[in-house]
Amino acid sequence: MYTTTSEGILNNYAVEPAMYYAEYPTEMEQNRYKLQGAVASLLVAFIVLTALAVS
Repeated sequence: MYTTTSEGILNNYAVEPAMYYAEYPTEMEQNRYKLQGAVASLLVAFIVLTALAVS
């Protein structure tokens, strides 16, 4: 939707989505996040050590 002023200038604004509160993750989701963090940390450590070994 948009409106116009008396000079004919358009006033169009984005429609804001409805707000909602996030739900706290379940125990299974928390465990999955921990596993993903551990795998990501190992991957970064492997990349850094590989870079150090090659240089």
